[in-house]
Amino acid sequence: MIDRDVWDSLSEEKRPIVVYGMGNGAEKIINMLSRYGVKISAVMASDGFVRGQEFLGHKVQTLYDIDKKYPDPVILVSFGSSRTEVLENIFNIAKTHTVLAPDVPVYGDNYFTYEFYKENREKLETVIEALADECSRETLDAVIEFKLSGDIERLKRVFSPKNTVFGEIIGFGENESFLDLGAYRGDTVEEFIVNTHGRYEYITALEPDRKTYKKLKEYLAAVPQSRAFNMGIWDEDKTVDFNSSLGRGSAINDNGKDRLMVTTIDTLYKKRRLSYLKMDVEGAERRALVGGKTVIARDRPKINMALYHRSEDIFDLPLLLREIRPDYKLFIRQHPHIPAWDLNLYAV
Repeated sequence: MIDRDVWDSLSEEKRPIVVYGMGNGAEKIINMLSRYGVKISAVMASDGFVRGQEFLGHKVQTLYDIDKKYPDPVILVSFGSSRTEVLENIFNIAKTHTVLAPDVPVYGDNYFTYEFYKENREKLETVIEALADECSRETLDAVIEFKLSGDIERLKRVFSPKNTVFGEIIGFGENESFLDLGAYRGDTVEEFIVNTHGRYEYITALEPDRKTYKKLKEYLAAVPQSRAFNMGIWDEDKTVDFNSSLGRGSAINDNGKDRLMVTTIDTLYKKRRLSYLKMDVEGAERRALVGGKTVIARDRPKINMALYHRSEDIFDLPLLLREIRPDYKLFIRQHPHIPAWDLNLYAV
């Protein structure tokens, strides 16, 4: 196992450091580097995104511009993508340049530094031992190494196609009752319908963002035995502050300007059976599990859950789920994405 992290390595780097991308991830990386006394040399973007703009005082440049000015730069990927053409471009750049993707949390303040790893090593080892197959153990090992090193090749080695999960891990019957938390515009509902061949009992979909919810409602209008709610999921029924300015990443936030009704899995399924639960709720996964302890313990639904929003999720969520139902078989898969933002836990 790696005995240091990417931030320590970058603090000793003598080559020019270039941040690839603009946005929240880039800001987090630049701020983290500043804690280590590291100043970046430039900001770059893909050719189609360079239009003379500046980012945090740096003129945004193309890779061609960077190569002319800085010999042998270290390029830090600071955005997330699962798009095939984007991943191919990143790996192509990595053939001729040093390319790293420093891990920064989507939510929360815990960075996956070497100190964080040492503090939580026993919990991580407990999770690895509890995993149901060798692929899951290899995946979690590789993701930990990636988070520490930023090495995209380590991550690429455990990429697993998402569409294979339903045949290999999650086996659907003909009377599935599906709760889709973070349903977006209905893409995962469609995925469910395809993999059940349209034979299911009921679909309940929650989407907190109002604009996205309208699209979800339009989609579900033609889906039988379904219902949608413009709500979030939590560990109690209440109204909370919500930030709806981030599109797909909109989330519950104490500084949010909107108000949002939230509910619990136990409330939604108090009188209804739950057989399949999908959860991608922008950092509220732990709250959702706590608010669903009764139903999960009662029904033991198959679970498909995001494991990447917070640094602690990769050990905290599997351990909590095992507390609720110790008989779950746990699987982890890393679907193609840089950084490791499509890491999912599957429980059956």
